[in-house]
Amino acid sequence: MSSLSRELVFLILQFLDEEKFKETVHKLEQESGFFFNMRYFEDMVTNGEWDDVEKYLSGFTKVDDNRYSMKIFFEIRKQKYLEALDKRDRAKAVDILVKDLKVFAAFNEDLFKEITQLLTLENFRDNEQLSKYGDTKSARGIMLAELKKLIEANPLFRDKLQFPTLKNSRLRTLINQSLNWQHQLCKNPRNNPDIKTLFVDHSCGVPNGARAPSPVTNSLMGAVPKAGGFPPLSAHGPFQPAPAALPTSLAGWMASPSPVPHPSASAGPIGLAAPNNAAAMLKRPRTPPTNNPAMDYQTADSEHVLKRPRPFGMSDEVNNLSVNILPVAYTGQSHGQSSYSTDDFPKTVVMTLNQGSAVKSMDFHPVQQILLLVGTNMGDVMVWEVGSRERIAAKSFKVWEIGTCSMALQASLANDYTASVNRVMWSPDGTLFGVAYSKHIVHIYSYHGGDDLRDHLEIDAHVGSVNDLAFSYPNKQLCVVTCGDDRVIKVWDAVTGNKQYSFEGHESPVYSVCPHHKENIQFIFSTAIDGKIKAWLYDNVGSRVDYDAPGHSSTMMAYSADGTRLFSCGTSKEGDSYLVEWNESEGAVKRSYLGLGKRSVGVVQFDTTKNRFLAAGDEFMIKFWDMDNANLLTSIDAEGGLPASPCIRFNKEGILLAISTNDNGVKILANADGIRLLRTVENRSFDPSRVAPVAVVKAPAIGTFGSANAGVGTSIIGDRPAPAAAMVGVNSDGRSLADVKPKIDESVEKSRIWKMTEISESSQCRSLRLPDSLAAMRVSRLIYTNSGLAILALASNAIHKLWKWQRNDRNLTGKATTSVVPQLWQPPSGILMTNDISDTNPEDAVPCFALSKNDSYVMSASGGKISLFNMMTFKTMTTFMPPPPAATFLAFHPQDNNIIAIGMEDSTIQIYNVRVDEVKTKLKGHQKRITGLAFSHNLNVLVSSGADSQAFAYAFVLCVWSTDGWEKQTSKFLQIPNGRTAPPLADTRVQFHLDQTHLLAVHETQIAIYEAPKLDCQKQFVTREASGAITHATYSCDSQSIYVAFEDGSVGVLTASTLRLRCRINPAAYLPPNPSLRVHPLVIAAHPSDPHQFALGLTDGGVHILEPLESEGKWGTSPPTENGAGPSTTSSAAVTEQSQR
Repeated sequence: MSSLSRELVFLILQFLDEEKFKETVHKLEQESGFFFNMRYFEDMVTNGEWDDVEKYLSGFTKVDDNRYSMKIFFEIRKQKYLEALDKRDRAKAVDILVKDLKVFAAFNEDLFKEITQLLTLENFRDNEQLSKYGDTKSARGIMLAELKKLIEANPLFRDKLQFPTLKNSRLRTLINQSLNWQHQLCKNPRNNPDIKTLFVDHSCGVPNGARAPSPVTNSLMGAVPKAGGFPPLSAHGPFQPAPAALPTSLAGWMASPSPVPHPSASAGPIGLAAPNNAAAMLKRPRTPPTNNPAMDYQTADSEHVLKRPRPFGMSDEVNNLSVNILPVAYTGQSHGQSSYSTDDFPKTVVMTLNQGSAVKSMDFHPVQQILLLVGTNMGDVMVWEVGSRERIAAKSFKVWEIGTCSMALQASLANDYTASVNRVMWSPDGTLFGVAYSKHIVHIYSYHGGDDLRDHLEIDAHVGSVNDLAFSYPNKQLCVVTCGDDRVIKVWDAVTGNKQYSFEGHESPVYSVCPHHKENIQFIFSTAIDGKIKAWLYDNVGSRVDYDAPGHSSTMMAYSADGTRLFSCGTSKEGDSYLVEWNESEGAVKRSYLGLGKRSVGVVQFDTTKNRFLAAGDEFMIKFWDMDNANLLTSIDAEGGLPASPCIRFNKEGILLAISTNDNGVKILANADGIRLLRTVENRSFDPSRVAPVAVVKAPAIGTFGSANAGVGTSIIGDRPAPAAAMVGVNSDGRSLADVKPKIDESVEKSRIWKMTEISESSQCRSLRLPDSLAAMRVSRLIYTNSGLAILALASNAIHKLWKWQRNDRNLTGKATTSVVPQLWQPPSGILMTNDISDTNPEDAVPCFALSKNDSYVMSASGGKISLFNMMTFKTMTTFMPPPPAATFLAFHPQDNNIIAIGMEDSTIQIYNVRVDEVKTKLKGHQKRITGLAFSHNLNVLVSSGADSQAFAYAFVLCVWSTDGWEKQTSKFLQIPNGRTAPPLADTRVQFHLDQTHLLAVHETQIAIYEAPKLDCQKQFVTREASGAITHATYSCDSQSIYVAFEDGSVGVLTASTLRLRCRINPAAYLPPNPSLRVHPLVIAAHPSDPHQFALGLTDGGVHILEPLESEGKWGTSPPTENGAGPSTTSSAAVTEQSQR
């Protein structure tokens, strides 16, 4: 139905209401599904008209549409059931139980049993959860308040709760206007015509009795175009038919049309997809991003991870929507949006980094949040570690392969071998970054930590300037999206550099691109310098929307970090700037922010942070807005020295802010949390092997350059001529920019005396033993929650322990730290998360667990069934897969939490779909039990390790499986060092590096690095026998270090790129002296956001957290690299521990 047809329904509803056709009004509301009359709904609920309530709801949703709908119907039927019990009408209660409530048994059988047991009570208030149940009126009132919140949060209702604002009798007015128009078209119009019918067009009679031809030949709706979320704002008239093949609505191209009125948002009977924070949505629902009722309203963590339509679940607990017998009062929930003050802004200038040339673009690393990538107008690209003020890597503009470039680029470079950086951006995982230059070229570099920066791809992308680039994941494949002066948007494979798509349709140079996704729909917004905004799907069909930016400005678009709100900021040719929020479903500006200057110099740049604030560089200062308030919140000048339109960039947490300066530098601003972060690294000693000293010089203009085929190193040596004209751009103030650039002195002392750091006393590090009032049993598994706010341990007696840190004045972030003692947390019920142990001895079992990405549930096993626990209530939500065989390792699929890889005791790997409770496939290739599993979402592979043995020596096999067809691609034996033996069932663990290609394999005799998918061994670390066996090891969160636990109680810190031991922490540094006890760590876990913090799970049941001293900031210093080269990757290069002592 077109948008005008929909509006006609609203006009009819108004007419019926005005004419007092009350029953007909509500019948049309229900049948059309366009407007949910909350007042009518409230009256029915208050009066207990339950059949009418459900009938009215059926026009808008069904029980199994989504989790909100399920809870709405459950609460209504539960209330009806309780009222029957309260009236002692057992027969009616049984009828409601069987006909209405039994449907929920499939989702929560225990809850259904508990409801059934109420029949056995003389008074259901004897049930503890229902003890506060009052009379019927008050109970209905409590339930109604909850239902309203659920309806407001339900995406199927969000565009149906407000009746449009209409003038009185709008339909009559339109009909009168039509009749007047018809009368004006009469050839012989009469004064005061007597119009007696609306069934035919009006026409005044002519003298000979013939009728004049009808002025109206089309039906009322016939010439109206289809619904358009973003209607063309062009010369076309409002009633010109739109091409059917190119719907102009975001709702039209972001979801496939469905033949049913209310498509289900769920796909099966059980689901473990990452849930929304329901309480926050109930407190403060937002306008949905699409008017498609099948689209569930999404919030994102991160990292831009692909999401699936949220499935209908086995239990509302999975989705943080508790289903209790007593209606829940949501006012006590604490999961809503946090309150912020201006103190949260990074406003304190903590340092200035001298670039040497004008900054054009910046981006903080998504994981290592103190790494700042900077591009300048001289074509220089640098990576800074802002904590230590070190420039750890640098690249200058140089074409790597001039002979393969287009003739246009070669001709351009022959005239002027200079280029400006227009855009720099990290990939979502921080393993790559892209550079868009003002001449044709895009460079993609791979970053391997430290100063290890390598050339990856050179793409001759566009004719003329490449104005913007961004990373995206269409079809689960990392791609680079670029745009340029040639008016084209292109999509490139980030691995091979092959062009995937090319989008044409803009009539002016394309200024920016903004790739995004809603549910499983991937798309790209693009903006041109003429102010036109278009949207594209990855299908080469053409633009899906076409509308104008405010003021026809050169505009950049960006989503809030959670991906739910769309903003743009731009500056017109006249200098007027516009910062706005868009209503995606209508293609209209939702909110215009006030306070930008009227005559801006250059294009105003902006950024978002904390899903709450906007910031823009304008009028020589930084201005801040609350996203929900159009008025300027505050502004700062950062102690002066800013250009008219400075370039700005927040880090991921919003605690640091980088701002370009007038004198070719970058100011780093921080809030209290940011200052604390920087203090942990600012005192680290300067390591000249990582970066050469910087000397800022003014380069003379010269006319020739070195060989174009020269290797591109991290040193910037060549000089450049001054640019021919002033660069009035994104981040400059319009003046000519001096040709000033840094130069790295290559004469650096390579040989230095280096000694491994030995920590043997408690005063040399920070450590904390977590409090524990439960039985002390050895820690079998240990993990930080993904938020970093808690630590979860699984003990050998099958009991889980959860420690939580509270946010307070001593710990503003609330994250795990040694400076604040956490709480051993339990729910009010006092229950423990205890695994099923069946008839097995948990001490003899192989425990395993896996935590969901949103920390809301954990899947775990200790030799018995696999259990799914709610992390908020500790309740067992379900159990499945009873032994034999028992599960020995669990891993969630990175793109789909419903898919779990389960390593089994019988050597198989079962790919299990939790949603449909079905084993999709069994992988066979090992001989003994599975000891490790790891997914790579970049390579689409699963790597498994098993305790496989051979007759001649014990060797432990690794296998690589394709996640597309689940076929084995490679297998490789982990070779045991000469002279060493290992028990036949020793564990081999595997873990992927952040680059999703290099694989860490951990065995009690060694640490090895493999490159997937071929599993070529890159390096090997063999431990000394004196240290005892390796018990466990893990990458740090940034993959720059490897923490290794040994049987003698010590912990080693290895540099990941070289496998060189740089720090040893002896047990005396964190354990109290007790000669009678031989305690050592069994498991080690790395903090998810602090690369220098880790936790140990010990044989005595203790859990310890370790951090370096604040004055040190890190664990030891890296050994110097040989010959000044980067880390070696020689195949099978063995690094022994003895050689480093």
